[in-house]
Amino acid sequence: MRARVLAAVTAVTLLVVGAPAPADGAPAVAAAPGAAVPCPRLPAPKVSRPPRPVPPASVPEQQVVGGEALGAPGLVTPPGSPAPPAVTAATWLVADLDSGAVLGACGPHVYGTPASTQKLLLAATMLNRLDPKQVAVATRDDLDIEPGSSAVGLLVGGRYSVETLWLGLLLQSGNDAANMLARLGAGSARAGVAEMNAEARRLGALQTHAVTPSGLDGPGQFTSAYDLALIARACFADPRFGRYALTERAQIPAQPALKKGGFQIQNENQLIYRYPGALGGKTGFTELARHSYVGAAQRGGRRLVVTLLGAEARPVRGWQQGAQLLDWGFSLPREASVGKLVEPGELDAAKDGPAGKAPVAAAPARPEPAPWRGPGGTALRRMADGDWQIIVPVAGLLALTVGGVAAVLAARRGRARRRGRRRA
Repeated sequence: MRARVLAAVTAVTLLVVGAPAPADGAPAVAAAPGAAVPCPRLPAPKVSRPPRPVPPASVPEQQVVGGEALGAPGLVTPPGSPAPPAVTAATWLVADLDSGAVLGACGPHVYGTPASTQKLLLAATMLNRLDPKQVAVATRDDLDIEPGSSAVGLLVGGRYSVETLWLGLLLQSGNDAANMLARLGAGSARAGVAEMNAEARRLGALQTHAVTPSGLDGPGQFTSAYDLALIARACFADPRFGRYALTERAQIPAQPALKKGGFQIQNENQLIYRYPGALGGKTGFTELARHSYVGAAQRGGRRLVVTLLGAEARPVRGWQQGAQLLDWGFSLPREASVGKLVEPGELDAAKDGPAGKAPVAAAPARPEPAPWRGPGGTALRRMADGDWQIIVPVAGLLALTVGGVAAVLAARRGRARRRGRRRA
């Protein structure tokens, strides 16, 4: 019985999360006949980096989310548009935050590693779940981050408001703040990552798989320039995110009980200081991912967002590459487009019928079941996300329960046979 339960849970986990398979990383679908158009590249100095991870196998349907043209591995721009600026980023995308129109891109569905831009997915997942005035105590597990990685400087036993944690996350890229926010929003950092992956699927970011709340590198962790734009759009739709992302400096409170004073942190995103109309965004860097960047700005009644992955800081820093691409996007006419950012839930709705069409109404559709809530719902969700810390105990409990029921039934059958023999 235990084996059957574990097998069933494993099957559900594979259906929900997916099992990446090795591939060469080349997109399976091209946007148009002929060779891909190469992206304008700035020469960058060679750097030493860990071996690139093998991306998941390319899925044709995922390669064209947002439009057929976005399946191209190279440059995609509107006909007759000026050439975009040369950058060091491996992939990038510029889109309209309001209309969702994609104005241009370079390899929008090519897999890349997110670094700290993944914190935007944490924000998109948890902003509406947490009261900014809630005060929580930091634990040792919250501070379990890679030595030397970015941190706000939280203290074990320190008391911090959720709003302070968001500021620490977005201004200082605090990995300690990321762990704590994931725990507060879902019960544990691991459960928080599972919720982030569920949110990515809801948004249509099908190429995104989080392994850590912070974006610290982990096996199987990927995203794409297109997915980052979907996630950023969800973030900028929340006024609180916009306020946090534009905050220039914030105060981390003193901890009298720990005899530690407070200190100030500053926003690391130079776009908000140097680009007229900047709305904010997020920087990111690891040795593996190199520089990643998300930035947004408004001009002339338009709000654009730029995402880029795999950039080098020389000869032009990541935020400056983003600024140049934003300038290029603002120079295009409002109707310019090579695709679109899908709406949250749109891809799920498209599965209701063949080729994205609504199903024939043969019978009234049954309403969707209400989402699981409470401890039981949390446990089921954690099992579906492959949390073996709860799968094994639950499987054991089920096995003991079934075994106990079987023993009781066997005892009853034995008594019935004995009574039958006495009656004879």
